[in-house]
Amino acid sequence: MSKKVAVVSGANKGIGLAIVRGLCKAGYSGEVLLTARNEKLGLDAVKLLKTEGYENVVFHQLDICDQTSCLALKTFVEKRYGGLDVLVNNAGIAFKVNAPESLGEQAEVTMRTNFWGTLWVCHALFPLLRPNARVVNVSSFVSKQSLNECSPELQARFRSTEISEEELCLLMGEFVVAAQNGEHKAQGWPGYAYGPAKIGVTVLSRIQARVLNETRPGDGILLNACCPGWIRTDMGGPNAPKSPEEGAETPVYLALLPEGAKEPHGQLVWDKTVQEW
Repeated sequence: MSKKVAVVSGANKGIGLAIVRGLCKAGYSGEVLLTARNEKLGLDAVKLLKTEGYENVVFHQLDICDQTSCLALKTFVEKRYGGLDVLVNNAGIAFKVNAPESLGEQAEVTMRTNFWGTLWVCHALFPLLRPNARVVNVSSFVSKQSLNECSPELQARFRSTEISEEELCLLMGEFVVAAQNGEHKAQGWPGYAYGPAKIGVTVLSRIQARVLNETRPGDGILLNACCPGWIRTDMGGPNAPKSPEEGAETPVYLALLPEGAKEPHGQLVWDKTVQEW
């Protein structure tokens, strides 16, 4: 039988590293693929985990913004494992509040990583998902806050149970163009980039779960978005209330939902609790 494998993106530090450690600590029975854009930092993280006694961690380079890199990971997983059991899309970025870059630039860069990068990894790896696979897209409570700041028309589109991936992609593109042209407020968007990109991740998760229900009924695959909370990391800053290990609890819980579980699926989960969208 093929060896089980879990893939975690953006895993050389912060929440991603804590998720890999959490999977190992929970006794994950296969290998955990720690991926990162920077090879040296990724290998250093694997070395650190091995000194902690976690021998089932393997490194593979992954730049989620590079579709070629996503496909190279797919080839590796397919050859070495024959399929994929757990995917945690954790990689993401956030500009600091006082960042000097214009909103237009922040919108383009943030959307490319947090939304498009997540989408590209999914497009590359979803064909490998085995029955009973678990997919966790790391979103944020900011997606919910940001949704409430959108115009009623945008809110209705983002809450629709009929919205397609194509329509969502068009909306994400429209936000970037609006931000670049200074028209985001007039078009009903919030005035920052991180929130709309995470709306994209949450809504994408709802769409993906629906599509899996239609295309792979009976395969027992569960897919959810989650909010780790405000975490003390390079991104979250030193004043955040939660440690990376605490932030990893919900993603690890969702990644290890037992075989036969029917829910949660297609939900936004925070502190192991389904949130209303």
